[in-house]
Amino acid sequence: MTIGFSARAVTACCALSAVCAPAFSAHSAVAVTGTGTATPGPAASQPSLPYGSGTQVRPRAGAPELPDVSALSWVVADAGSGTVLAAHDPHRPLPPASTLKTLFALAVLPRFSGDTQHTVSERELADIGPGSSLVGVREGHTYRVADLWRGVFLNSGNDAVHVLAALNGGVETTVRKMQAKARALGALDTHVVTPDGYDAPGQVSSAYDLAVFGRAGLRDPDFARYCATAESTFPGDGGSYEIANTNRLLTGADGVAAYPGLIGVKNGYTSGAGNTLVAAARRGGRTLVVTVMNPQEGGGFAVYEEARSLLDWGFAAAGRVTPIGSLLPARPPGAAPARTARRHEGDDGAGWPEAAALAGAVGVGTAALVLALRLKGGRSTRG
Repeated sequence: MTIGFSARAVTACCALSAVCAPAFSAHSAVAVTGTGTATPGPAASQPSLPYGSGTQVRPRAGAPELPDVSALSWVVADAGSGTVLAAHDPHRPLPPASTLKTLFALAVLPRFSGDTQHTVSERELADIGPGSSLVGVREGHTYRVADLWRGVFLNSGNDAVHVLAALNGGVETTVRKMQAKARALGALDTHVVTPDGYDAPGQVSSAYDLAVFGRAGLRDPDFARYCATAESTFPGDGGSYEIANTNRLLTGADGVAAYPGLIGVKNGYTSGAGNTLVAAARRGGRTLVVTVMNPQEGGGFAVYEEARSLLDWGFAAAGRVTPIGSLLPARPPGAAPARTARRHEGDDGAGWPEAAALAGAVGVGTAALVLALRLKGGRSTRG
């Protein structure tokens, strides 16, 4: 197997050690092609998982060269088949910031109809971390669940997350359900402490796990619709006000060009996590999902440009690289293939919800309407 290793690659940690893993030093993401042995992780018996350190890619003849990416960890995967095309330290445990809201949505979104109405109590808005991103939920106001989800996906509102968590039985219950959902999806690197992604001791995920969550979310029509929404309104005193998605690859805000065919998924920022992003785009019947965690160069918007370069590479590399692994959870010995598994790389096939493809059209079309809408001062999503 051909695997590239970075000059200062770190050994990928298993999920059981993620909670207490020390911080790793920043390193270059430029690959040096060579051969090596993948480092076994907690699922060493699951060869479909891309374990190993450094930059991993298996190019065929005519494959494009990987872009120079400064992120501490990243993944490029085919959302239809689940195959991982390339990655850098994919299981490195890192704070996820608001990209963890993808897992929150997977655990909670199916539980309540969007038309359900709820009046917010003071207790539900307690314990929101200082400096959190907020959509403006107010005590005593009644909101539709759909409004709260738009607050989560567009404004990354931690206030909306806390209200939905309260509806779901409370923060502790929601954290347990998020953890269980991660395990069910085969995302073994993630340890959940807060439902909103706000920095907390021991809270980590990985580029691999976040790609798993993004792919799973796109297969849910409601998730796909929310994450593709560029702008909307949110109820306020005496009316409603405009809100815009903080994912600049979707909106084209703050000087970041919108990415053609983008269909979400979620961006994030905290002081501990830096900038993080799960992005998915569709082109020519093919859907890619990319995770970028904490770029070390280029400023606050580098996460979008590095995701752009990885998406471009992934589309250009179609049929020119051998997958290094899969986002699909390993099956027990003798088990039949999952019904949603694809037969070959890039085959969207039956079972992929049409909503995901439709979300792409919605997202791209709506993005054009918000090119004039600029988020104040290039504000970053927090938590």
